[in-house]
Amino acid sequence: MNKLFSILGLLFILTVCNSCLHSNASENQKTFSKTQKNERLASEKTKKYWYDGNAEISSYTLSQARYGEIHNGTATLIFVTEPFSKTSNTKADYPNQNNIPVLKLNRNKKFNTGIYPYAMMNSTFFPFEKGNHSLKITSSIQEWCGMTYVEMKNNTNNFIFNFNSYFEGASFQNKKIEKTILEDDIWSLIRLNPELLPTGKLAIIPSFFFLNSKHEPFKSYTGEAKLEKSASATIYTITYPKINRTLQINFESSFPYKILSWEESHESGYGKNKKVLTTKASLMKTIKIDYWNKNSTKDSIWRDSLLLK
Repeated sequence: MNKLFSILGLLFILTVCNSCLHSNASENQKTFSKTQKNERLASEKTKKYWYDGNAEISSYTLSQARYGEIHNGTATLIFVTEPFSKTSNTKADYPNQNNIPVLKLNRNKKFNTGIYPYAMMNSTFFPFEKGNHSLKITSSIQEWCGMTYVEMKNNTNNFIFNFNSYFEGASFQNKKIEKTILEDDIWSLIRLNPELLPTGKLAIIPSFFFLNSKHEPFKSYTGEAKLEKSASATIYTITYPKINRTLQINFESSFPYKILSWEESHESGYGKNKKVLTTKASLMKTIKIDYWNKNSTKDSIWRDSLLLK
């Protein structure tokens, strides 16, 4: 009888602890969302930096995990402010009082796997102030076998996903996912309001690059996030136990919070070649420039300044 009561007592404690964990994660999520939506503002210094008529372009050396090996390449982060039209779900080309200012990030990776190249691009349209999540995210992967493309639209109540792939049976349309933190938004949040980075146990949708290339379901996963700050640099880490993945972003502790490097660890390869590998990127050069006006052959010298071949 005593043994029975001991087992029942242990089960009760485990249930309470599990409930506390879910409760804490829920409260963390509510606090983050409330702060983002109602209080997130940009300082005058931030506005002056991002609204100077230029984009910020940063180039990185890249060591990319793919097919159980590490492949060398380059990555670029292109941050630029622009107005976004919720009506057309695109960049707004005409003034309208309903346009929403966003910090757009085009994140690019280029590397070769043996004979054939990979080109990956992810675009996020993150509200410059107040909003919780990107108004839209698009992500694509192109390589010689074919291409895949996913688009997320931020509707009133849900995220709506559409995915097109050259893999049979992989495509889907109008998939609704409950709104939660998007990993792809973390990069812009770092640049605008790093003090609001969520920590603790989170419900989070991982990088579209990862979900796409690993053929994982597009949905939210449980993650654990932490922030480690020093005088010169801050490290933000998200760990996903279920998918055995960790993302670590290293950025400046002081304004303008430039992203210095990142690492992403997860299983790569198939069969006997499957192993946990780490993708690494390290900053080479940053410039501020109106790149859309630098499209003649003579302007190719700007690629040299970014150390891009």
